[in-house]
Amino acid sequence: MQGAKDTFQVLVSKTIQGMQREEPFADNSRRKRAESAPVILLVNQLIDEAIKMGASDIHMEPIGEVVRTRFRIDGELCEMHEPIPIAVHAFVISRIKIMSGLDITEKRVPQDGRILYSNKEESIDIRVSTMPTIQGEKVVLRLLNAANRLLNIDELDFSEENRNTFRKICHFPYGMILNTGPVNSGKTTTLYAALNELNAVGKNIITIEDPVEYCLSGINQVQVNGKVDLTFAVGLRSILRQDPNIIMVGEIRDEETAKIAVRAALTGHLLFTTIHTGNAIGAIFRLLDMGIKPYLFSAAVRGIIAQRLVRRICPNCCESYEVEKESAEAAFLGTHYYEGLQLFHGKGCDKCNFTGYSGRLAIQEVLVINDEIRKSLMEGADIVQMKILIYKFLKMVSMVQDGIEKVLRGKTTVSEILRVTDGEI
Repeated sequence: MQGAKDTFQVLVSKTIQGMQREEPFADNSRRKRAESAPVILLVNQLIDEAIKMGASDIHMEPIGEVVRTRFRIDGELCEMHEPIPIAVHAFVISRIKIMSGLDITEKRVPQDGRILYSNKEESIDIRVSTMPTIQGEKVVLRLLNAANRLLNIDELDFSEENRNTFRKICHFPYGMILNTGPVNSGKTTTLYAALNELNAVGKNIITIEDPVEYCLSGINQVQVNGKVDLTFAVGLRSILRQDPNIIMVGEIRDEETAKIAVRAALTGHLLFTTIHTGNAIGAIFRLLDMGIKPYLFSAAVRGIIAQRLVRRICPNCCESYEVEKESAEAAFLGTHYYEGLQLFHGKGCDKCNFTGYSGRLAIQEVLVINDEIRKSLMEGADIVQMKILIYKFLKMVSMVQDGIEKVLRGKTTVSEILRVTDGEI
């Protein structure tokens, strides 16, 4: 195809040159333009490059007279190209809106759409979000690779102790299993791994998600649809009439969903779900804040997993170094530090875009709700008392402690653990 080998900047120049002759796509005839048009090649090349680099998101945002383009790679935003002229912005936005089925004439309100994009032999599901800003429309494309291999529990970077505990609670016959963490912390991947292990002919497994990120063979998956009032709460009510054994609710966002989920867990179903809190203990009090009574929480919830994603040291440029005795790293490691301790970091190479990191791994904490925790809840324990019980007396391994163990094993760095946690053990 002519022009397919042009560089990003050449395609930008060709788009500008064609602006004298062409208007942004404004009608059906424009939408059938030949695939060799520079703006089409420009958008395709941007997406292809993001896929090649393993980016999870593409950000295009107008700033003054230019448009900044950034990729989110391993959780961090990186500027990948020189800013492009603002004159190209309308053409690029219009092309993306056409691809995702959005209204190209509407620039005043946010819009959400979806692109099914083919990249060689891969099928990429792209979620598109536009947002009007004071300098023009910003667009974010989230890339969901439907061809990604589904992980199993043994591949989730659990320590041996946490892996055994997690596998145990996943095989409980009923009850609620909570997975907590911020956005893009791998919660869905963890729950999919659990469902993948539990998936069997004798189990009726149903999920309700927003969005459905992976297609799981043998599992019934439902997509939330706000346009027809198919919310998590509405979908969950219907799922309970479908004779399920195992249910996954993508996220508990409100009191109504929380109460239905608890009811489902109390009536003999194994229910997996996610909630946004800082750690496992925070999930307890988040549900209580949503109106779940302590006695209902104690009866329904069987386990909580909290996790964060940290960047993995690039194996291509990994090197060791000695931790200095008076350094901040030594102070953070505490009793794990000893004189002459060797840790690892990446010095930067072309394989990792000179960041020193390539890929990500999870740090986790796994909490089993036992009788001591239930008793404390019924007695009205606050979050401080609960921390003392769980971390000091029950000796649960915190995310920070789990992260330190992975630092000592050469998987990540102290700075990464500090970046995603508050540093408190």
